[in-house]
Amino acid sequence: MTVVISMLRGVNVGGHNKIKMDALRSLYESLKFEDVATFIQSGNVVFRTKERDLKKVGKQIGDGIEKTFGFRPDVILRTAEEMRRAIARNPFADRKEIEPNRLLVWFLAGEPDAEARKKALAVGAGLKEANPEELRMDGREIYIYFPNGMARPKLSLPAVERALKVSGTGRNWNSVLKLMEMAELLG
Repeated sequence: MTVVISMLRGVNVGGHNKIKMDALRSLYESLKFEDVATFIQSGNVVFRTKERDLKKVGKQIGDGIEKTFGFRPDVILRTAEEMRRAIARNPFADRKEIEPNRLLVWFLAGEPDAEARKKALAVGAGLKEANPEELRMDGREIYIYFPNGMARPKLSLPAVERALKVSGTGRNWNSVLKLMEMAELLG
């Protein structure tokens, strides 16, 4: 069986698209996923499935949420192995001053093309000394370090996403590691 980490975009943010995690867990179980576990209130679910086609799994989840809760969030999926590789590729791993709660991994729904990557990196390159955020891209992940916190960033994530033309959802480094830990327990 494949261990999958599911991250929903925009669930329980600012009082919108509310889903209680026990209801979300029940929905995933009704879709015949096994060993379903949720993490915090932002739509993180770890489970096992016999289905190997993640596009099909994502469509099932999206359809189920839309039917049950009346809205359709973006569903970003990673296998446990893909998450392990994303963690291993962290471009900030060797820097001791990096605070895990200020490091965001933006998981993309698909692979942006070269021109889109170039435009997104240009948004990040527009940062000056007064704007200390650092943006790195690798595969379907964007790693962004916010040394002054994420509350009032100078880097515009919507501008980066528009440049990429691929939707995604972000999780801080602590959450990424916790999701990996949960996935390893199922593996």
